[in-house]
Amino acid sequence: MKLPFKHIAILVILSLIGIFAYQAYWLTNLYHNAKSQAEASIMSAIRNADHVELFMRADSISNANEKNRRLNIAANATGEISCSTSFEKDTKKAVSQTIIKKKILKDSALYESERIVQSDGKVKDGINVGYDYSSLETMAKQMQMGLHMVVDNEIEQINIIRFDSILHSDLIKSNLDIKHYTKIVKLKGDSIIASSLPLSVDTTQLVCHEFIYDLTKEHAFQVYTEPTNKAILQQMAGILTSSLIILIILGVAFWYLIRTILRQKTLEEMKSDFTNNITHELKTPLAVAYAANDALLNFNKAGEKAERDKYLRICQEQLQRLSRLVEQILSMSMEQRKTFKLHLEKVSLHTLIKPLIEQHEMKADKPIRISCNSAENDCEITVDKIHFSNIISNLLDNAVKYSTEEANITLTCVTYNDHIEISVADHGIGISAERQKHIFDKFYRVPTGNLHNVKGYGLGLYYVKTMIEKHGGTVDVESEPGKGSTFKLTLKTEMS
Repeated sequence: MKLPFKHIAILVILSLIGIFAYQAYWLTNLYHNAKSQAEASIMSAIRNADHVELFMRADSISNANEKNRRLNIAANATGEISCSTSFEKDTKKAVSQTIIKKKILKDSALYESERIVQSDGKVKDGINVGYDYSSLETMAKQMQMGLHMVVDNEIEQINIIRFDSILHSDLIKSNLDIKHYTKIVKLKGDSIIASSLPLSVDTTQLVCHEFIYDLTKEHAFQVYTEPTNKAILQQMAGILTSSLIILIILGVAFWYLIRTILRQKTLEEMKSDFTNNITHELKTPLAVAYAANDALLNFNKAGEKAERDKYLRICQEQLQRLSRLVEQILSMSMEQRKTFKLHLEKVSLHTLIKPLIEQHEMKADKPIRISCNSAENDCEITVDKIHFSNIISNLLDNAVKYSTEEANITLTCVTYNDHIEISVADHGIGISAERQKHIFDKFYRVPTGNLHNVKGYGLGLYYVKTMIEKHGGTVDVESEPGKGSTFKLTLKTEMS
C-alpha cells in the first residue's frame, strides 16, 4: 500500500521538527550545565586564590629574619592535644594562638572539639566540627579560616593585587578568560577594607561572587566578574558549529527528498496525461482513416472521382498525422539511448529552411505567411540534417498552432563571428512569464485558454531543447501574453 504524498510530507516534516527539537533541548541543557560548572569554577578559583595568597603571606612571615615562628604540640593520656603557634615581630612583643583539640568517639563517628585560646588567656572563638572520614575538605576549610584569623588580624593584611593575579591565573586554567574585580569587605556595617574595582565600572552589568573567609563570618571577598555567557558560547563553538552543519545537511537532505518526490509525482501525472492524450490522438486518425476507407469500399464512393479523391485525401492526411506522431515518439526514444549519435554534415541553411517553409504553408489549416529574413542565404552550418530539420519544423508548427486567426511568422538568421542565431517569431497568444521556465520540460503543455483546437503531447519543445544542446547550442524564448513569442536558437557554425 502506497502512502499518499501528503502523509509522507507530514512524516518527513515531523521527523525534521523532532530532530531540531531534540538538538535544541540537548544544546540548551549543555549550555546550562556549562554555566553551572563555570560558576562552580569561579568559586573554586576564589577559594584557591585565597588559599595560595594566605600561605604565601604565612611563608613570607616565617622566613623573615626579624620574625620567629614557634610551634608547640602537647598531648595527654585523655586524648587532649594542644597546638600552640606564635609569630614574634620583635623580642618584646609576641602574639600567639593555641588551638586545643579533644577527640572523642560518639555514635561510631569521629568528632572534634576546638577552642582557640589567645596568649592573653582570652578565648577567640569556639567551634564544633563534626565529620566522618570523608570530611577532609571541611577540615581544610576550617583550618584555612583559622589561619586567616591569625595572619590577617595580627600579622599582615591581605595583598589584594596578588590575590587578583592568582585568581586570574586560576580562571585562565578553567578556560574562563573574563574580567574580574575584587572587594574585601566587612559584612557587618558593609564597610570596604580593600578594593581593585574602579569607580567608573558599573557593577549592575557584572555578577558578584561572595566568599566568606574567616570563622567569625565577618569578612568576605566580593569578586565581580563579567557574565560567563560569552565565554561559555566560545567554549561550545565547536559543538554549536558541528550541530549547525548537521542540521543544515539534514534540512537540505529532507528538502531534496521532498523536491524529488514532488518532481516524481508531477512526472507521473504528466506521463499519465501523456498516455491518455497519445491514446486518444492515435485513435483519432485511425478511426477517421478507417471510416473514409469504409465509405470507399461499402458505400459506392469509389465510382465518383471527386468523392474518391476526397476520401483518399482524408486517409492520406490522417496517415501523415499518425506518421508524424510516431516519428516524434521514436525520436524521443532514440535520444535517450546511450548509443545515440548525431550524423553531422555541412548543409546550407537556406537550402534546409526553404522546403520546411513550403511544407508548413501547404499543410496549414489557416491563412499563413512565413517570411525569411536571412542576412546570408549561403551560410553553411554543421548539423545533423534530419534532427535539425525537425527542430525548425517543431518551432514553425508551434508558431502556426498558437496563432489565432492568421499566422504571421518571421524566420531570421544572423551570423556573428563563429556563431549563428536563428529566431522564429510569431504574433500568437504568447506565454506568461511564470510558465516560460517550464515549456521545455518533458510532457509539459501551456494552457491554451479558448484555443480548444490546439493539439499536442508536450514533446515538441522538449525535443527542440534536447537536440539543440546535443548540437552544442542553446534555445531561449522571449514572450508576452497577447503579443506573441520569439524562440532563438544559438549554435556554432562548426562543431568541435
